[in-house]
Amino acid sequence: MSSITNSAGIPDRPILSLAGIDKNFAAVAALTDVHLDVAAGRVTAIVGDNGAGKSTLVKVLSGVHRADAGTITFGGEQVRITSPADARRLGIATVFQDLALCENLNVVENLFLGRELRRTRLDETTMETRSWELLRQLSAKIPSVRVPVAALSGGQKQTVAIARSLLGDPKIIILDEPTAALGVAQTAEVLNLIETLRQRGLGVIMVSHNMDDVRAVADHIAVLRLGRNNGVFDAATTSSEQIVAAITGATDNAVTRRTARTAAAASTNGVGNDD
Repeated sequence: MSSITNSAGIPDRPILSLAGIDKNFAAVAALTDVHLDVAAGRVTAIVGDNGAGKSTLVKVLSGVHRADAGTITFGGEQVRITSPADARRLGIATVFQDLALCENLNVVENLFLGRELRRTRLDETTMETRSWELLRQLSAKIPSVRVPVAALSGGQKQTVAIARSLLGDPKIIILDEPTAALGVAQTAEVLNLIETLRQRGLGVIMVSHNMDDVRAVADHIAVLRLGRNNGVFDAATTSSEQIVAAITGATDNAVTRRTARTAAAASTNGVGNDD
């Protein structure tokens, strides 16, 4: 796998490294010899077609599934992730696509669900103060922390889920399809949140099918194909057709053909203008 470099071209030391990860379900090989590096303050996008192994990789990192083979290094030390509790203790937080929010509870209740602060009784004041602190860190646009989550927009719900993941002071946040089924304005809101996480120095793993969203925020794009690595690309210098070719395994596809037609048309127009 190619090394991770920052904007100055200097290699960044990965905070998380996967090497030779395998995961099988009976006779089905979901992941085979997968490698991945994630650095602090960088967004690494994981892309691939349906069945490429993206969800399985997320579940291995979050402790839902245990890898059958390979090594995981976190903070320079080899570790084992055998449960979600292991992942949380290491500092890996995951926001799954379904968000796992309780629509009938308000923002504070969702943020602290299962982790309520108590003295002799629930410490509502401290929880509300902490909730506002988390939301301000994300520059969130939430009207009130006492409003039911059901009344929030899709982008606001994603914000609440991300804020909840920050309670454990993680070093890496995994976002599984964070912009799926969101409108244009809500998608922009979530992409801004991802930028904020990067600026805070967190390592972000973003799983997405949306190439425009990936290219908007990712520093590096890791392609999975049929459960294997099929390239790691610099998002700033790699074309969309190269990424699509890596995902599909073919250089001749609709994107490359459209790009070729556009280039040919531009060339023809240019000749005509010169004449």
